Amino acid sequence: MLTRREFLAASAAGVACAPLAASAKDVPRKKLAVVTTEWRYHSHAWHMAERFLTGYPIRGRWHQSPFEVVTAYIDQFPDNDLSRGRAKEFGFKITPTIADALRNGKDKLDVDAVLIIGEHGKYERNEIGQMKYPRYEFFKAATDVFKQDGKSVPVFNDKHLSWKWDWAKEMVQISRDLDFAFLAGSSLPVTWRMPSIDLPYGSEVDEVICVAMGGVDSYDFHALEVIQCMAERRKGGEKGVVSMQALRGNSVWDAMDSGSWKAGGWDPKLFKACLTRSQTLAQDKTHNHRYPTPEQMRQWVKAPVAYRFEYADGLKATMLLMNGLVNDFTFGAKIKGEREPLSTLFYLPPNPNVVYSAALMSKAEQTFLTGKAAYPVERTLLTSGLVEAGMQSLSKNGDTLQTPHLDVRYKVDEKSTYWLS
Repeated sequence: MLTRREFLAASAAGVACAPLAASAKDVPRKKLAVVTTEWRYHSHAWHMAERFLTGYPIRGRWHQSPFEVVTAYIDQFPDNDLSRGRAKEFGFKITPTIADALRNGKDKLDVDAVLIIGEHGKYERNEIGQMKYPRYEFFKAATDVFKQDGKSVPVFNDKHLSWKWDWAKEMVQISRDLDFAFLAGSSLPVTWRMPSIDLPYGSEVDEVICVAMGGVDSYDFHALEVIQCMAERRKGGEKGVVSMQALRGNSVWDAMDSGSWKAGGWDPKLFKACLTRSQTLAQDKTHNHRYPTPEQMRQWVKAPVAYRFEYADGLKATMLLMNGLVNDFTFGAKIKGEREPLSTLFYLPPNPNVVYSAALMSKAEQTFLTGKAAYPVERTLLTSGLVEAGMQSLSKNGDTLQTPHLDVRYKVDEKSTYWLS
């Protein structure tokens, strides 16, 4: 049974999402252009663009977006392409250029919002292993239309801003110069949590950790967003990151054995708190949710990765990719004055429904409707830079890198922005 406090929190969440409460017949259909690398089963275009074709569940009902996909630019067409079939089924046009998609057959900009999805597809990697997804190029092509036509509309950019820091920073600056709402990032900060908690607003925090699955230059971004969407709520707001050290393989186990951040590792209580929240913690064949021994962890996790980074205000953070040990994302924080860590699971519902992408697109839709970003794009700017810094450190065999360029400062409102109901 819901407590009164939980009921009021859920009710507040409904009010906060009021722009989504109207049905399609109550709001005139607006025009959306999709710009994506590819559109196939399980691609991010499948996750996200199709929410604007068929709708999505929210707060116990089916929501049909007031936005209609009218055009799409598709960069690559794999053998299992879905875009052409979707275009025929739902009546949108696939255009030869991004400018054509935004102008929708007219001489000037003729859409109300732009959804940029620069994930998946076949692209080159740079010298440190980053996939050179054309998010910056897509964004620039869209904003060139804004400049030429003297008008801009809200933009959502999936995941990182760019693999290159200077480009990511430029994207944010362009959005400011042209004065349009710019939202970015992934579904992790907005999906459900178990338990449904946030970092207490304005709290003083000593150390934070995320234990996650996946690989670098992809799932590291998700795990870093888990950390950042919590850390940004601390006392004083965000002031940037000053150093990064990334470890791989046996160096991760050595760091864990050290027993503390000061000794080169992380707080073991935070790590244990994360594993207790995991719903996918690895087990022996006949065991049921037993806490694994260090020997079992070493046996199951073949290629661990750790990013250890320090914020300008002294907060310590660790991101751990532990494939073979967990298959989810958990967070832990050591809050000053509290004996026990705060911890939670960032819940990702399984296939085929993957409703976490609906949570993200609800925030994109909110941004498109209100002309105001649902949360600061600076969060994604900082996490984009952290991914690049982490991979640079890995390429330098775990050297600690100073990161004065990650002087990203911003504050968030007290209101939580993840799905509460």
